[in-house]
Amino acid sequence: MKTTQIALGAALGLLATAGPSLARDVGGVACTTPQPVRCEGTACVPGPLADLGNATDARTGRKFWLDYPCDLKPGEKVTFILNIHGAGSVGNWQRHYFPASDYVQKYRLVVATPTAATATPVRRWDGAADDAHLQNITDFVFDSFGKGNVKAMWLAGHSQGGFTSRRIVCSDYFKGKVDGWLSLSGGRIGQAPFVKQFGPPKADGSPPDPRPAGPNPMANDRPPACEFSHIFAVGQWEIDSLPATSPWATKYGCGARIRENDIVDDKPGHVWDFSRAGYKVWGMKAGPGKSEVYVYPKCKDGRVVADVVRMDKGHTEGLEPNVTEALVKMIVSAKGGKAQGGD
Repeated sequence: MKTTQIALGAALGLLATAGPSLARDVGGVACTTPQPVRCEGTACVPGPLADLGNATDARTGRKFWLDYPCDLKPGEKVTFILNIHGAGSVGNWQRHYFPASDYVQKYRLVVATPTAATATPVRRWDGAADDAHLQNITDFVFDSFGKGNVKAMWLAGHSQGGFTSRRIVCSDYFKGKVDGWLSLSGGRIGQAPFVKQFGPPKADGSPPDPRPAGPNPMANDRPPACEFSHIFAVGQWEIDSLPATSPWATKYGCGARIRENDIVDDKPGHVWDFSRAGYKVWGMKAGPGKSEVYVYPKCKDGRVVADVVRMDKGHTEGLEPNVTEALVKMIVSAKGGKAQGGD
């Protein structure tokens, strides 16, 4: 029997034999509350963020992070989030940047956070090996927790991880599994144009050179050819403006955009770009904040289409707790069911 089959068989055996609550070990991953390797601010470097995970892709030996509720009951439904970092980052930074794992218990989430293999010139999602790794993790989660128990699957990607999410969401493998895409500064369907001097500051701290004239290479307005909910979250200083309409909302017959109550956070996010904070477009030190929320109501088929603008924020400040929870609430409120054969 292959190693993968052994690992997955052991996980399924745990699910089948558990008593009132799930044994605290899924696929060899012990469950702890709070989640392991949590850190705040500069205490995150260099040690904690270098830890690539508590779980192993048995097909490749690559590590990834797996967070899930410790009191999960046999047959209980979960929402699966595949949390994908941006270029130059690693999984544990993403796990702190979009800390959905802080809410696995409350919202019955399974969150998997991997690290890209390609490390030069910067670490980024690139090529068939990385795509296969994301598929292996998805197989692992579906097999370990039970495909019939995954009521919804979402891709959540920051920056290049968001563009990667868009690239794969309608691929042959993912289109029948993914119910939603959360883009964290990783492109919007109906692009919100990024500012001309988008990017990290130069070595002396000055802004990057303006983008050359012509089409924005980060813009991609070709509509994806499959069905899913779509949430876009972005820092105020990253974009020129937020469009007042959405072609994805039009696709699902949603109502006109409405602005909901602002989300106010009096606590900062966990992380930021520790070595390059200072250029506001790229991001400053994480701090408290306010976020504007725009939703397109009454979308058909239970889809969710929404935009969240984090005021006075750039590209890399970690998401604050209240805005993170609000995004998680949107995710769990949206239509799921693809894993069970839905559209």
